[in-house]
Amino acid sequence: MIQNLTLLQSPEYKHKLNQCIHCGLCLQACPTYLQFGTEMDSPRGRITLMRAVSEERVSLQDFQESIGPHINLCLACRSCETACPSGVHYGELVEAARIVLEQNRQPGLGERMLRQVGLEWLMPHPRRLVFMARLLKMYQVIGLQALVRKLNFLPQALRAMEAILPPIQTQFQSSGGLWTNETGNRVLFFTGCIQEAFLSPVNRATERVLARNGLAVHAPADQTCCGAAHLHLGDTEGARRLARQNIDAFLSGCQDGDVIVTNAGGCGLSLKEYPHLLSDDPQYVGRAREFANRVRDVNELLAEVMHNPPHGEVKARVTYADSCHLRHGQKVIRQPRDLVQAVPGVEFIELRSPEMCCGSAGVYNIAQAETAEKILQAKMDDVRESGAEILVTTNTGCHMQLIAGVRKSGLPVQVMHIVELLDLSYANEKAGQDG
Repeated sequence: MIQNLTLLQSPEYKHKLNQCIHCGLCLQACPTYLQFGTEMDSPRGRITLMRAVSEERVSLQDFQESIGPHINLCLACRSCETACPSGVHYGELVEAARIVLEQNRQPGLGERMLRQVGLEWLMPHPRRLVFMARLLKMYQVIGLQALVRKLNFLPQALRAMEAILPPIQTQFQSSGGLWTNETGNRVLFFTGCIQEAFLSPVNRATERVLARNGLAVHAPADQTCCGAAHLHLGDTEGARRLARQNIDAFLSGCQDGDVIVTNAGGCGLSLKEYPHLLSDDPQYVGRAREFANRVRDVNELLAEVMHNPPHGEVKARVTYADSCHLRHGQKVIRQPRDLVQAVPGVEFIELRSPEMCCGSAGVYNIAQAETAEKILQAKMDDVRESGAEILVTTNTGCHMQLIAGVRKSGLPVQVMHIVELLDLSYANEKAGQDG
């Protein structure tokens, strides 16, 4: 008997399973199906497996040994949701299946330690992550990183984590509650945990770009991780704790008209789905809806408030790699492309398959490193074919994954967040005026 199965036996869950009409339009949208060509590694096949679990037609052993690997191999990129004509909420289905799967297995000691360190000790505590980033900056500067990569002796999970470590630039906030352009309309900035520690220039560029467009940017000091990584690993309670903390941090003293802005597609989707995550919490579900209604991706917001468009030239061939959770989850597709093409001098080149995942997918590139590498290589082939000099992205995990992909592939391409491209244009404009 599979334990804690009630999550998969509710009428609502079974209704969502039955929405799938098995038409197969999701197959060509699924990265793992394209890699392996197996039905059980497609959304349609996984729904069939989930239905078997929901109806208790499989044993615990089969659930863990036969079904679990196919569920875990899913990137949860939600590309299938965009392709689906029946509106199947596949992301919610696979999320619930993973929770039950995690509750019915016992991780090894090494995995438990990594999860404890990452999910409990570091990610909920941005200052600890910043301290860790400072140490890793030294690791890079003194040449130890180059030696470690050359010797290639780390265990698989640590090797995968080290491989996506970007060149660290320590442009951290001096303190919480940063304000810029205090006379403008106020936005509350979700700085994230990994983004602030390992890609801090993206956050500083976000603040400058928003300020250039007349916005007062405030980053609540008590904010924490969005909880997406916890959900990816089946830690629902951990994700809920973080959601409640963020809701309290942002809604405390919140004023009419205040917008919560995020520059990471994955974090933004997680924040917007807090009402679903806290649907059975009577004390927070109402506040979660208020919170989610205020959340905007930075691309959405800038498309509405770009009162001061950049005029500085950036003469480069530029392509854009969609964040899956921004494209397929939040349905933000047009705005990033419009912003890129608004930069003078840019020659925009669309990727052949812009809708396909890069293999980051939260912690997928650590948990399923071999498959993630194959998916990343397909993305790099697409980037190479475009001839781009700058690769623009809009999500923390994608950013780190694409930096690693460019390095491994030897491509002469600079990976930038879209706000960094806009910030560069503003800087070139100012340099031209000063000159």
